Amino acid sequence: MSTTLPPVPNRVLAEQALSRAAGAPLLGGNKVDLLIDAEQHFEAWLAAIRGAQHRVLLENYIIRDDHVGRAFRDALAERARCGVQVAVIVDWLGCLGQSGSAFWKPLREAGGEVRVFNPPQLGQALGWMSRDHRKQLVVDGCLAFLSGVCISAKWLGHPSRNIPPWRDTGVALRGPAVLELEAAFADSWIAAGGAHPIYAPVATHVEAGRVALRVIATQPATAGMYRLDQLIAAMARRSLWLTDAYFVGVAPYVQALSAAARDGVDVRLLVPGTSDIPLVAGMSRTGYRPLLKAGIRVFEWNGSMLHAKTAVADAQWARVGSSNLNLASWLNNREIDVAIEDAGFATQLAAQYEKDLENATEIVLAPRRYRRGERVRSSEARPLQPRHAGGSSGRAAAGALRIANTMGAALTDRRILGDTESGALLSVTLLLAALAVVAVLWPAVIAWPLAAVAAWFAINTGIRAWRWRRRHIRHLQDMHGGHR
Repeated sequence: MSTTLPPVPNRVLAEQALSRAAGAPLLGGNKVDLLIDAEQHFEAWLAAIRGAQHRVLLENYIIRDDHVGRAFRDALAERARCGVQVAVIVDWLGCLGQSGSAFWKPLREAGGEVRVFNPPQLGQALGWMSRDHRKQLVVDGCLAFLSGVCISAKWLGHPSRNIPPWRDTGVALRGPAVLELEAAFADSWIAAGGAHPIYAPVATHVEAGRVALRVIATQPATAGMYRLDQLIAAMARRSLWLTDAYFVGVAPYVQALSAAARDGVDVRLLVPGTSDIPLVAGMSRTGYRPLLKAGIRVFEWNGSMLHAKTAVADAQWARVGSSNLNLASWLNNREIDVAIEDAGFATQLAAQYEKDLENATEIVLAPRRYRRGERVRSSEARPLQPRHAGGSSGRAAAGALRIANTMGAALTDRRILGDTESGALLSVTLLLAALAVVAVLWPAVIAWPLAAVAAWFAINTGIRAWRWRRRHIRHLQDMHGGHR
């Protein structure tokens, strides 16, 4: 005998969907303050560290050996000497060439602990690709910060050279969400080889405000942030405004954004005009055309570097954190973000977005008749040049990233290997060893096949590009012929 379930309100269904997609519950009773750019961040972070009484937990992708990094290290060492528990996690790749063991010696001598996440290890050929990209600070179990800001003077710009500060965004948190950030830090600490942290006692946790949010602490291959970003693109009704430092539009997410735009949602994307990683900026630009064709408005920041990672939808929902809109963040890195369901904070972030567009240039496909919606206050629109973008090149770039992540999942410790797979691993080991010997003794044996493979792919790629170009030209000719 079947039973009919009672109807469930849409709000309950939406909350359930968001919780399942993000893998994080909705937590009420929080206070959230918006922080803009590094100067605000560094001032607030250092004040919190210097006032710590029990523990300081700091996790950041880059802590650089410059005057900013040394100010943080010295503040941490001073607290450690006073008996405060100090634990720091930095990323090996992020800090490569930025800071090393000598930099951390004063903190360790003061009693603080420092862990370096995921340095290269024998037996993990591509394991180093998984990075700890989080930027968070938790003090005394009652105050926390998360952001896109790294601890480096680069974020402050260079006034004497007329280089403005990097544009970045973060939040300060009080309330039940702080415990979630502590739990996320503990997980990273163990992953970095540390023992389970034993925290000093703190006062009973109490509600600090009325803001409801989710703390989304993603790990490699969990994709919680990706599922949530997809779901928000599907649920947005009026507007979805995105800011991202290293946008690389993979096909499923571009399709989700395009579907929203075609359904009348005001979708906007703000990205850097000049990037500290030019290769990523180039890949980002190859994906502009399908976005623009779908009616999504794309803007490039005119300042030195836009490093913020934010989203605001319908002036009701907002996201701030370390995750970029690319596969590295969604599938490969440890990231931490907050998804905030509060109209007051979302309105504040939307106002900041509109302010940012005043220092941005809109990218357009063609003359102004192709532009959608009302004009924002931005500098003169810049047409998208055909040589910088194209559907096939965008798909090729996204496809290359998907292949790289697929290979990484197969070659790193992201799943438990069964007993029957040990033979396959041994075969791969012997094959790689044989190839290494051949490459050393007879390099031409390796070089010629590689050259042949490269030439084969070059020929086929060139033919495909030529065919696509012919179809594109024919399509334009048909359009012009139809307008006569």
